[in-house]
Amino acid sequence: MIKQTKIRPKQPNLKRILYTVLMAALVCIACGTVQAETLTLDQALQIAYEQSPTMRQAGLNLEENFRNLQAQQAALKSQFSLTLTPLSYSKARQFDNLTAVYFNSKQTSSSARFSIVQPLKWTDGTLSVNNEMKWQEASSESAFSGSDQTTYSNSLNINFNQPLFTYNRTQQTLKELELSLENAQLSYAIEKLRIENSVTQQFLQLYLDQRNVQIGEVELANSRESYEIIKSKVEAGISAPEELYQADLTQTTSRGSLENKQLTCEDALDNFKILLGMPLDDNLDVVADVQRLVVDVNLAEAINYGLLYRMELRQKDISIQYALNDLVRTGAESEFKGSVDVSYGLIGTNSSFGNMYDDPDNNQSVSINFSVPLFDWGEKKHRLAASEAQLETRRISASEQEKQIIYEVRQAYRNLLNQETQIEIAQKNVQNARLTYEINLERYKNGDLTSKDISFYQNQLSSEQLNEVSALINYQVALMDLKIRTLWDFEKNLPVINQNQE
Repeated sequence: MIKQTKIRPKQPNLKRILYTVLMAALVCIACGTVQAETLTLDQALQIAYEQSPTMRQAGLNLEENFRNLQAQQAALKSQFSLTLTPLSYSKARQFDNLTAVYFNSKQTSSSARFSIVQPLKWTDGTLSVNNEMKWQEASSESAFSGSDQTTYSNSLNINFNQPLFTYNRTQQTLKELELSLENAQLSYAIEKLRIENSVTQQFLQLYLDQRNVQIGEVELANSRESYEIIKSKVEAGISAPEELYQADLTQTTSRGSLENKQLTCEDALDNFKILLGMPLDDNLDVVADVQRLVVDVNLAEAINYGLLYRMELRQKDISIQYALNDLVRTGAESEFKGSVDVSYGLIGTNSSFGNMYDDPDNNQSVSINFSVPLFDWGEKKHRLAASEAQLETRRISASEQEKQIIYEVRQAYRNLLNQETQIEIAQKNVQNARLTYEINLERYKNGDLTSKDISFYQNQLSSEQLNEVSALINYQVALMDLKIRTLWDFEKNLPVINQNQE
């Protein structure tokens, strides 16, 4: 406050004031630029891929199946484990059946066990190596005798287990996980295509609504121009007053129509923001290229692309493979099977640690086991019949899927050809409507046409202009639909699957 009293009012700091005003203007311009965001279709798709909840769920499902496969592959490698028991102590009073007396026993021990387990992928067997080192101090005493002993021991053995006369469960589990991962990849790619289709349609619809607003603005400007023309004529006494009333009615109707179009556009914009996962307060505008671009498509090639690349067919194959695996598992529920277990090892014990293997002993064992089902009351027969029925159902579904794909491609192709025709008709109609409006506008200026008549020609031109934009958008939507039905990008002449994988 003291410094302010020293400022001389006759010499204001004009440079500072101009600098402040200029900076405020620049801030306002910058804020307007930041708030307004213009999106192209590619940018909108990228936002949807990153923020769409369904895409995130598909991505997490893909990650889950990938991790499960990696875990199973890691489980097939050598597994190392170390078990340590630093101290084990027990004290108990027990009864000796041989001498018919009670005795006290006490045992203290410490041990370490090291194991290597190697699953055998190709045979479904298991090979393991185990080594256990142990120190033990034990004592016992009764009314007649007592003993106290300390020993060191080390046991090394190799074990082998091999199932017989049954299917390889390890390989089947691994194969099923690989199929699950592939199925998750296909589901992710399909979901990405669905998002692309949904975003493209809403994007183009929003662009159409914006163009509708622009056409409504031109229509309102034309009606205002007509109103001013008839107003000057009425004031000059050339036209009747009712012509002015009609022109004012046309102008008011155009303004109301424009407001309705703006409302529809704002609602479509909010829906589009929700689809992209963007805040509703963001100021957003879209830019689309809807110029006429006709792509040459061959129906036979389109059908071949659909049958070759459609991921639903591969998913049907995977479901058939799952059914075959279920059939194998069902057949193994009550099957004749066996196993071979072989073990060989060395064990040394001594009261001195350094002399454990002075007199080692061999531990050997071999066993062959068989499981022979006798009678299951027809359980296996019925379960196999159910699995076979499920397998046949999936095969029929796969065959019908091929027919459905051919039908969808043919339908999309016919729609694309129809949209080409609609574009030609719409462009011709716009040209004729514009010429008609310009001719009748001159007649209106000369007083040869009423306000109601010129309003009709204005509305006709606006309608045909909107129809042209709609026809161009419908063609792009039809081309997008054919792309989804065939998984082939006819604009780039590339398969869609490779693009999605990138």
